[in-house]
Amino acid sequence: MRQFIYNMIEPRNENKVSRFYDWVMLIAIIIGIFPLMFRTQHRVFFYFDILSCCCFVADYVFRWITAGLRSKRKGWLPYLLYPITPMAIIDLLSILPTLSLLAPTFKIARVSRLLKVLRVVKVVRYFEPLEIILAVIRRQTKILVTVFSLALFYIFITAMIMFNAEEDINPETGQYLFDNFFDAFYWAACTLTTVGYGDIYPISDIGRVISIVSSMVGIAIIALPSGIITAGYLDELKERKQTTKQTE
Repeated sequence: MRQFIYNMIEPRNENKVSRFYDWVMLIAIIIGIFPLMFRTQHRVFFYFDILSCCCFVADYVFRWITAGLRSKRKGWLPYLLYPITPMAIIDLLSILPTLSLLAPTFKIARVSRLLKVLRVVKVVRYFEPLEIILAVIRRQTKILVTVFSLALFYIFITAMIMFNAEEDINPETGQYLFDNFFDAFYWAACTLTTVGYGDIYPISDIGRVISIVSSMVGIAIIALPSGIITAGYLDELKERKQTTKQTE
């Protein structure tokens, strides 16, 4: 029975029961977060919450009783450790808001709307593209951390240069454009990511030159993780297709 449950709850096991289970859980997640799109709470939202919570509780129990089949450890240790795993904690926190509606004892979970947002994270288990991206990130962690460190270092250096170069007074406020270093850091981060909110921008010639150089270099730095993830995504798809053909 545990093996049957394991084959059912594990996404993309290439069987009808598993695919049906994935769709049921995706629908449960959707109706569970749907009320968060509204300020007013309708009666039907209560039933949505109860229905989705029942699915989440069943999923939590299923994953707990099959923890030993997913772990390399033997004995009871996987079952004891499962409740403190990251995804198990997220699952439990996504259940608590509904319990606060059913029993006054659980009023401590009144941060319900915020906790319900965690239900979106559960989509990763059942939506293959997101699961593949996470697998790629896990594989390329060292490279992505290096690129992220490079980006932070560049933001810091650019912010330091701009903070000391842009000393003109903003005519609208009568103060320095970058009143503190955090303002310069915020501007550098927006420039690096090419977001450009426009709330803070240099007004001196030297500041504009720095901004041009920062934007051009920022495009190259931002393109690095995109290329790494794209290449890893394609490789992961090829490997999964080959694995599927071999099993067939």
